[in-house]
Amino acid sequence: MDGALFFVVDLLRSVPLPVRVHTVSVRSYHGGTSSTGTVQLLQRMPAGLEGRTVLLIDDILDTGLTLATVQDQLIAACRPATLRTAVLLRKQRPREREPLVDYVGFDIPDEFVVGYGMDYQGHYRNLPCIGVLSESAI
Repeated sequence: MDGALFFVVDLLRSVPLPVRVHTVSVRSYHGGTSSTGTVQLLQRMPAGLEGRTVLLIDDILDTGLTLATVQDQLIAACRPATLRTAVLLRKQRPREREPLVDYVGFDIPDEFVVGYGMDYQGHYRNLPCIGVLSESAI
């Protein structure tokens, strides 16, 4: 969920409430331009969320596997009172799992995008805009 950092920072700057921020490292692309279908949680879920209101923020809803897996893990391990989910981008495509998403910034076509924190093999995160990754850039 490193790709969501730019979105998280910009979003939380506009929240006039005291918040705590925890990050969760998850991997499902493994260097390619499509999900491998395998979700790896690279760390344990944060402690201290039991009974709290939690907003799970991600950059993009693609296959649904990563987001649904993190939602399941958060509920099981942390038992929040409320779990809401926000994504910056939602790809218009069939999903393997359809996680509950409460807030969506933009719907986009089913294309691989980079910029504004999202990357391809560690590149393009620093682009100030979001764009479709061309074949020549791969």
